Amino acid sequence: MRFTVKGIEEGQPIPEPFAFAVPDAEQHMRLGDNRNPELRWLDAPEGTQSFVVLVMDPDVPGVADDVNQEGKTLPADLPRVDFYHWVLVDIPPTVSLIEEGEASDGVVPKGKAPGQTAKGIAGINGYTGFLAGDPDMAGVYGSYDGPCPPWNDEVVHRYTFSVFALDIPTLGLAGEFTGQQVRDAMAGHVLAEASITGTYTLDPQRR
Repeated sequence: MRFTVKGIEEGQPIPEPFAFAVPDAEQHMRLGDNRNPELRWLDAPEGTQSFVVLVMDPDVPGVADDVNQEGKTLPADLPRVDFYHWVLVDIPPTVSLIEEGEASDGVVPKGKAPGQTAKGIAGINGYTGFLAGDPDMAGVYGSYDGPCPPWNDEVVHRYTFSVFALDIPTLGLAGEFTGQQVRDAMAGHVLAEASITGTYTLDPQRR
């Protein structure tokens, strides 16, 4: 199965228009354009009944106490956890394109609702939990929200865009389901998959 993420090349930095936050000389970071990139896939195997799209960062600090704190640095050997930026399931087998900006076009404080879209069912992303303590931003974050790694992290984060062809038409998920729940539900049903990994950092010394 062939897969392209327009504007993102394997192992290369993700362009700022696709990010939740961008560098700022005075405040370290500010909100970005937060547009989803264009996804296109071709040559799905025979028997494909639906697709799943996941975008995941495996480099998020497992302990957030020192995240974005002046005078502190997140060391590279800090334990890391998976953080999902896009969870989309039950994409019809006739769909092979998600256009730029179709799932996200700007940061929406307090989030976008998950649920049925024109091209599948959106779950929640990791910002739902990460921003839960912020009174201005807390909410349920569905669909796509782009990179926003800690600006004091020694690690340049990786973001893997993946599409999966499944042999079932639906995963039977609804409500505020997560990326991990999707992985669990599609186990044993993946006919093919393809991925592209880009990188992103807000640390000016590592850009």
